[in-house]
Amino acid sequence: MQLPFSDRSPMERTSPLGTLDSSTQGWINGFIGVVIFSGSLPATRLAVMEFDPVFLTMIRATLAALLGLCLLGVFKEKRPTRQQWAPLVIVALGVVIGFPLLTALALQYVTSAHSIVFIGLLPLATAVFGVLRGGERPRPVFWLFSVLGSLLVMGYAIAQGLSAAPAGDVLMLLAVLACGLGYAEGAKLSRNLGGWQVICWALVVSLPVVAPLSLLLAPSTLSGISLPAWLSLGYVALFSMLIGFVFWYRGLAQGGIAAVGQLQLLQPFFGLALAAGLLHEQVSLGMVLVTVAVIGCVAGAKKFAR
Repeated sequence: MQLPFSDRSPMERTSPLGTLDSSTQGWINGFIGVVIFSGSLPATRLAVMEFDPVFLTMIRATLAALLGLCLLGVFKEKRPTRQQWAPLVIVALGVVIGFPLLTALALQYVTSAHSIVFIGLLPLATAVFGVLRGGERPRPVFWLFSVLGSLLVMGYAIAQGLSAAPAGDVLMLLAVLACGLGYAEGAKLSRNLGGWQVICWALVVSLPVVAPLSLLLAPSTLSGISLPAWLSLGYVALFSMLIGFVFWYRGLAQGGIAAVGQLQLLQPFFGLALAAGLLHEQVSLGMVLVTVAVIGCVAGAKKFAR
């Protein structure tokens, strides 16, 4: 569902995607969001090597919330209605605090390859919550492509070799559930409130909690923090916590929560490709073949989503 032209903010009215149909806009916006999110786990893993994971979660949310508050003020956005505050709290708990905190804690126990097993379940979790919270009803064939895509991603991760880490597994599973719920709830809100407005207001809702905790948990000295750690913090605060969600929530609202959510199947492979480009890691033929198969699953899910 697309917001009426008159109800959209200046940021959305000037979008170059405005001439495309709503579903196509949704897939393009969702794709941009997934590309941005692909750098989140590598950046988080790098940051938690020098920052406490709880502090990292709080400071990234605080920085993003302050910027979000500025955006809401600049564009003079209306306050959410009374009925919208409770869903915004769910979004804040799911994607502002829950997923970043749980993944940051989990990455102390598991490798990035191990985490891909659970990230592979995220599109399926998002689709399920899209049915439960968003009222969507994808066709039965959609679920076949969704499950197959998740199995391909998980199978690839398992083939890379995994180490037993029960604590990390539990944390990643909880992270996926929190994120799937936050995605579906945020997308449902975006239909009326607007995509970027949802994440900005969710960040503002979390500010009274995350800002004091950021000060309380701040390291005694910052002199030993390396430049890569600071850059990683900047990325997860600005891109993972704010800019990515601007595209992602709008994409989910336009193209459908269950359908566009399947783009997340590509996120692990974008992340691996990013690592290959920046860290000069080798890209195997197996990775290329699985990526092609996953793209096929995403295309199938798109075709049979409605």
